[in-house]
Amino acid sequence: MNKRFLIASGGTGGHFYPGLALGKELRRQGLRVLFIVRKNDPAAQVLETHKLHYREIDFTGLPRSINPLRHIKFVYKFFKSLYETRRIIKEFHPEVAIGTGGYISFPLILTAHFSGIKTAVHDSNARLGLANKVCGKFADLFMLGLPVNKKIKNAVLTSTPIRQEFADKPDPAAVLEGLGLDPQKRTALIFGGSQGAKGLNIACAHIIKKLAAKTNAWQFIHITGERWFGVIREEYTRLENVAVLPYSHEIYALMRTADLAVCRSGASTLAELMYCRLPAILVPFPYAAANHQYYNAKILANAHCARLVREDKNLESNLLQALSRLTGYNKDLHHMRSAYARLRIPNPMTAAKEIVKRLRYL
Repeated sequence: MNKRFLIASGGTGGHFYPGLALGKELRRQGLRVLFIVRKNDPAAQVLETHKLHYREIDFTGLPRSINPLRHIKFVYKFFKSLYETRRIIKEFHPEVAIGTGGYISFPLILTAHFSGIKTAVHDSNARLGLANKVCGKFADLFMLGLPVNKKIKNAVLTSTPIRQEFADKPDPAAVLEGLGLDPQKRTALIFGGSQGAKGLNIACAHIIKKLAAKTNAWQFIHITGERWFGVIREEYTRLENVAVLPYSHEIYALMRTADLAVCRSGASTLAELMYCRLPAILVPFPYAAANHQYYNAKILANAHCARLVREDKNLESNLLQALSRLTGYNKDLHHMRSAYARLRIPNPMTAAKEIVKRLRYL
């Protein structure tokens, strides 16, 4: 009999997309899968696009303020979410419950554990989130996307699953020509995250204008995010070797075409960099929970696959120094790309298959 799998996933992309990749692999193997997402989570639209079934529960994260009304609301929604999750479990009859991080995982893992259902947790980051620290105490299997500096019960390093599109080999010349760029030039790809990219966007725009005036050997693709597109595009007026995009649905093709990336250090981004073996300058989002993006970035920086630049008052000068160095010395890029081979982290492209193999035998 094929097992049924219930996945709690959503919130940020770093929690949702590993769950999505896992759900698609479970379905590909002919297994039944159902997602639990937060009410009104945009992740539901993505699941509908991929024709994956889901149910919503009404839950919210632990308040960070001392406002008593928010805490009362949290307690109410917590017990409501347990009731809703219990009802979903009774209707779906899963053999395995999986949480991929974020507070949405907690009601499922807790309810499943006390219902006698096998439980598994996946955390993509080098520092565990609060929800997964708690969920880990009830997990039969704890899967890690990156190495962590503490011992965790039932833990195994699996890497973080990435989208299958990254396995497709693009035509670099066609990709660059489609953006109005020169296939003969080296290309740096700049992209922030879904949150907090203002400082990175502005610093990169100022730096690229300086570098573009000094070198003709490099060109730049700058993905700004919808919110900052107009402002940043104005910064590049009259520059021909810069392509400015608000967003890209084909980031996989751009990452496999580029020679260097400047980006945040969310766990999914790191998994994609590892698969593409793309040298990078990592600028961690400074307000990430438990500063986890900094610790993520340190793993690649310590392995010499990437340079780490903090987002502080010296961001622009430090980033200029790092970019000037890497766009001036091609040997550094070669050594950084080669250093990925020394990372002892499983292949992100096969991570979903390996995780499903473990889940089937829980």
